Amino acid sequence: MRVRQRLIQHKHLQYLLCLVFAVAFLHAAVAQSNTTAGMTDSNKQPPPFVFGTASAAYQIEGAWNEGGRLPSIWDTFSQMPGKVANNENGNVADDFYHRWQEDVELMKSLGVQLFRFSLSWPRIIPKGRGEVNQAGIAFYSRLIDALLAAGIEPHITLYHWDLPQALEDEYLGWLGERVVDDFAAYAAVCFNAFSDRVKYFTTFNEPLSFVFIGYDQGIHAPGRCSDRSRCAAGNSSTEPWIATHHVLLAHVAAVQQLRSIAPDAKVSINFNTNWGEPMTNSREDLEASQRYLDFNLGVYADPCFLGDYPSSVRKAVPSLPHFTTEQKAALKKSVDYFALNHYTTNWVSASDSGLQKASTTYVRDGAPIGPQADSEWLYVVPWGMRRLLNYVNKRYHHPAIYITESGVDVPNENSMPFPDVLQDDFRIDYYREYIENAVLAATVDGVDVRAYFAWSILDNFEWADGYSKRFGITYVDYKNGLKRTPKQSAYFLAKLFGRHPNPGT
Repeated sequence: MRVRQRLIQHKHLQYLLCLVFAVAFLHAAVAQSNTTAGMTDSNKQPPPFVFGTASAAYQIEGAWNEGGRLPSIWDTFSQMPGKVANNENGNVADDFYHRWQEDVELMKSLGVQLFRFSLSWPRIIPKGRGEVNQAGIAFYSRLIDALLAAGIEPHITLYHWDLPQALEDEYLGWLGERVVDDFAAYAAVCFNAFSDRVKYFTTFNEPLSFVFIGYDQGIHAPGRCSDRSRCAAGNSSTEPWIATHHVLLAHVAAVQQLRSIAPDAKVSINFNTNWGEPMTNSREDLEASQRYLDFNLGVYADPCFLGDYPSSVRKAVPSLPHFTTEQKAALKKSVDYFALNHYTTNWVSASDSGLQKASTTYVRDGAPIGPQADSEWLYVVPWGMRRLLNYVNKRYHHPAIYITESGVDVPNENSMPFPDVLQDDFRIDYYREYIENAVLAATVDGVDVRAYFAWSILDNFEWADGYSKRFGITYVDYKNGLKRTPKQSAYFLAKLFGRHPNPGT
């Protein structure tokens, strides 16, 4: 899943004036209307892009100690008292490891065209390097074959936050230089096993999230930060930037493996950000909004599309490692499309405090920016989707964009009785309006939007929130055998994309 808003308010980011062209772009964005024509269920024309759903290994698989799998950092972290809501963990999760056939049939019945899932590194190479677990390879191979037989195209993410615990114990995971070679070797195993049937890969899901929440705030695994009341070890000023650099070098090393093994395959990173809307039309707020985007999106996307970190980040973080000339060239050729995770929007204004010199809020003049979801960091702001798509289109030279995560949790959903919980009108409205803005970006603004992946196909383990938050378009009954029941949003999406769902399947 995605980064919490408190990450965006990260106190360790610094200020530098934005480029003039970026200020001009943001000024134009402010002038753009916040209203759009309504998309209704009865529209005859489906969106000009395809319908997918998404998931992640640790969030749905369970079987944490079966089939040769060894612990990940999330297995370790979630066993620590107080780290996850209600002290929950992913030991069983949705039991996808044993019920994947049922879930493939569910997706087929809903007309899902694409399914994005992650591979569990400790299931494939349990100790992080060395011996390959053939049982893990066989599990994912069967899943891929079943998806293809059901007419569903698989999209694979290599890393969705579940680093093998063995590598954390050996050299502190993403803080150690050796992780670059170990990740590349893991990637090569995956590409050799699956690229004959899978065309689309991403190396990392939301590096912004797992790096800064894990190494700055310490709220996610591996739980490192400077605050000793929360973290036993860590340095929030330096470690996130070391991890960031190693993640990008590991991405390049993995892509080089893919180019050699499967040159026709496509690869990216799942970048994530909120849209940062300037609080006012003032130059100061426009510049603050650009800094916000530099630190939240540009820190990972700029190296992959433009060859280096944003200048504002470089100047604000003197300890940030430098890329060699060869590394810059390799980074600039390391993505084939833009994989974008987007959920919400916030206001941004200039600030005298903090390293980023920008403050964020969801409230202006006493009014929220949009309806609040169940999660404290998520407000429904559909127009932010269109503005972000246009920003990505302009800054990164018109890439093909796959919206690889987008979704919402309904207020108080976890306490709703069954079957009332299935009537998720709040979620339906979110998808209708966000997809509408993606359609407008594609058809009116000329943005090359290729797909929209709803997060998530199933209610699942939502990291530090445990099972207290539900993002699924399918209800999972955790008290009654993990029974799956599609919510009305699942049928809405299927019909919207012209997929003719079969509720009886």
